Amino acid sequence: MRIITRYILREVTSHALLGGALFTFIIFMRDLGRILEFVVRDSATMGDVARIIAFTLPPALTVTIPMAVLVGILLGLSRLAADSEITAMRASGMGAIDFVRIVSIVSAVALALGLFNSLYLAPRAASGLIALGESLKSSQASFEVQPRVFYEEFKDRVLYIQDVSPAAGAALWHHVFLADLTEPADPHITTADQAVVVSGAPNTQDAQTIRLHLLNGGQHDTSSSDPNQYNISTFTSTDVPIETEAPEEAHLGRVNTPIQALSLPDLWRRANAIKASSGHESSVYRIEFNKRFSYPFACLVLMLVGVPLGISSKRGGKSTGFVLTILLVFIYYFLSSVGVAFAQSGRLSPFLGVWGANLLFAAAGAILLYQMSRGGIALSLVSTIGVWLSKLITRLTSNGHESNNIRSNHDVATLLRRFRSIVRIQFPLLLDDYVMREYATNFAIVLSSFSTLFLIFTFFELIGPIFKNRTPLITVGEYLVTLIPYILYNITPLCALVAVLVTFGSLSRTSELTAMKSSGISLYRIITPVLVVTILISAGLFAFDELYLPAANRRQEALLSIIKDKPTQTFSRPDRQWISGQTNNAGEPSRIFYYQYFNAEKDTFANLTVFEFDPASFTLQRRIFAATAQWDPKVNNWVFDNGWQRTFSGETIASYQPFTVATFPEIREQPGYFKKEYIPSQEMSYTELSRYITDLKQSGFDTKRLSVQLNKKIAYPLITLVMAILAIPFALSMGKKGSLTGIATAIGLAITYWVIALIFESLGNVNTLPAVLAAWTPDLLFGITGAYLLLRTPT
Repeated sequence: MRIITRYILREVTSHALLGGALFTFIIFMRDLGRILEFVVRDSATMGDVARIIAFTLPPALTVTIPMAVLVGILLGLSRLAADSEITAMRASGMGAIDFVRIVSIVSAVALALGLFNSLYLAPRAASGLIALGESLKSSQASFEVQPRVFYEEFKDRVLYIQDVSPAAGAALWHHVFLADLTEPADPHITTADQAVVVSGAPNTQDAQTIRLHLLNGGQHDTSSSDPNQYNISTFTSTDVPIETEAPEEAHLGRVNTPIQALSLPDLWRRANAIKASSGHESSVYRIEFNKRFSYPFACLVLMLVGVPLGISSKRGGKSTGFVLTILLVFIYYFLSSVGVAFAQSGRLSPFLGVWGANLLFAAAGAILLYQMSRGGIALSLVSTIGVWLSKLITRLTSNGHESNNIRSNHDVATLLRRFRSIVRIQFPLLLDDYVMREYATNFAIVLSSFSTLFLIFTFFELIGPIFKNRTPLITVGEYLVTLIPYILYNITPLCALVAVLVTFGSLSRTSELTAMKSSGISLYRIITPVLVVTILISAGLFAFDELYLPAANRRQEALLSIIKDKPTQTFSRPDRQWISGQTNNAGEPSRIFYYQYFNAEKDTFANLTVFEFDPASFTLQRRIFAATAQWDPKVNNWVFDNGWQRTFSGETIASYQPFTVATFPEIREQPGYFKKEYIPSQEMSYTELSRYITDLKQSGFDTKRLSVQLNKKIAYPLITLVMAILAIPFALSMGKKGSLTGIATAIGLAITYWVIALIFESLGNVNTLPAVLAAWTPDLLFGITGAYLLLRTPT
């Protein structure tokens, strides 16, 4: 292999690996929180963690491998073109076909990897993830139950416990309330002082079952048709098996197996087996069959477009290559998604719908290659568009034209001098202003670039629902606009990290940092303006989340429901509700309310049952039932109609009193107490969320997740400052290695932080760690590490 061939391949490959890592990181991070939550909640081993991550990566690589090829070609060749190396190579006799031949080596390797991933790894990863998820969930289901929370995930059962003690291989519950809702109108009630919980063994007939060994309790049965019929029994110990719900598609032998988990021969057989009977169902399998080949072959197609554009982008350099990459990725996957949507609706054949984007890009690549050899307007036009977009972005993120810089610098110097004289401090100086402007410019460029990438990926995900539900484009546009604040809030720490690495990497590469140090300025003084700006960004993030972001999140969630044609639901089971009552005084009975319907506008219940328990032994003392109950503001109490009340003493019914109309003054819960809705934490400010948690705790709702999010509303903005502190020593240690090393370092640090942060958040969500530690530990760990590395850096 010639030296020049190795040189071009090394340039293209380095950018391709970096781009592939970045795109995979963006796609994978959306699922990482759910994966780690599942792992922590189900107490998976480290081997299970590794398998889950390994099973999740192949589907992401199916999409990102072609992207990486395009990134490598455009950025690599654009860098060579900007340094006039392409001109020198062409002057030495290299033609367009020679560049295609060299770059095709990278594309061929990517094609082979893509086919291996799409045809072999991805289906096995999907089936392995399903099997592993089923095994973990069934073996550890008992550990999901949290105290003083109504757990409704068991099949036809509602469970409520007041305390839980974990144990090896089992769990010990205290004060247990179990309702069998096979017949919702006549729930079968079981209470117990304690319960020992043992999960079913994986890969057995009992894999989807947990067994409750109940101690010192009782069982209550009644009949809605005959109120006089009531059965009560007590026990010292009894066993109750509970079946956990498992997704139907988890069993790979069934017809409704997820398509992604089917092997290629299975896809082909199913497509041909049902082709005659159901054309639509057959097209689903045929679409998936073609997709497994079309995405890998996109590596060759995107190469044909990338080579002429990369070579011709001399004027813009890497910035033009980056802009063209985003533009072409958007166009390709937009066309691909539209084609798949048309194929699913029957407007196009599966082959044409899936391969249409490849055919169009192949034709465009052939035209561009021809014009690069013979000259033409099409190639120049596309290259000019890329340069224009690059200049536009630079102009938007800069301080203006060069002709205005002298006046601007003079004005800045005057303002800084006046500010220092008023405040009487030696900050900021002109050097501080220079460093701050460099950092702010890089931060704005990185923020806009990452935001664009997230918007593009989000749009790709919504292509299917948009075409299926015929959503107006104005609604889609409004959703994407209202999604921008959410994206900005979540990627700001990562952008601050990258901006610090790029800023100080650039200062070090141009020897400006050396000049500053040689003039007697300490390193700590040099980094001060960057830290000040980052502190302002952190404070701005908190204010942004407190004042504007919740309303924007509510709006974008409403628009997303319209796009996906799904109603917004606040309760998991609106036809039957459970809520615990208020307990304000020691010794007061504990109450649980069960109702099948509640009219929040008229303050009226239907089929209301009130259970009263002894607070010490948790034995059922009284049970009240009413066909209807309504709030009467005149007596400031609930009026129960057509019902009965029973009191109990051990195994016997102490009293039975039917009534037509009755009131119970001891039941003091107001109508507003039953009107609680589930509101996501991101749709509330810190103050609103704090009040919301206090309100829900009284009603037996799960607040552990919300408590973690409450602490994160302060901890998360501060991670921007922590990331900046951590990035500075890494940036200084890179020396003159270039921006690629800085971006790769940023990706590595970001992945490490997000993994650790999500692990601790998941630990807090399952009550393994206190909410404060779950939210603040990542900040403390990375802050201490960054401060230690910074103090060890030569000043």
